[in-house]
Amino acid sequence: MLGRDKETGYSPAGETYPTPDTGNGTVLSNDAEFNGCLTFKTNLRIDGKFEGEINSLGTVHVGPEGDVKAEVNVGNSVVEGKITGNITAKDKLELRSTAKLFGDIKAARLVINEGVIFVGKCEVNPSENKIEVLRPEEKEQNKPEQAQKPEEVAAGK
Repeated sequence: MLGRDKETGYSPAGETYPTPDTGNGTVLSNDAEFNGCLTFKTNLRIDGKFEGEINSLGTVHVGPEGDVKAEVNVGNSVVEGKITGNITAKDKLELRSTAKLFGDIKAARLVINEGVIFVGKCEVNPSENKIEVLRPEEKEQNKPEQAQKPEEVAAGK
């Protein structure tokens, strides 16, 4: 199935993904279409069409033939297909070379392979700390005073 060894279920890279016969996740196969709100606990693989909303602390994998139009809020995500919508990954988002993403990203960690099509904004913040952005005029105001040079001190400046 999709380039994996039929006996072992492993992909050529040695990674495994949920398949219907392994029982380790949910699969929306390439001949299926689903509209609505989807929640799951561990793993979800989408090889078909999905439209709506996905919410989970688990991992969603959009296969090469997957076509998703949704707001996605998950723990982790691997994308090889097409997503139209925003993705929030609490931990890691991986966009593989065949991925097409039209939406914004918010993730703690991000991997983007060569060949990815990405149109949107991206916020990656592993520590989840608020990032302060200073405008140029604020940088000048917050700049510490420079120490006087020894010759200026001797001259009384």
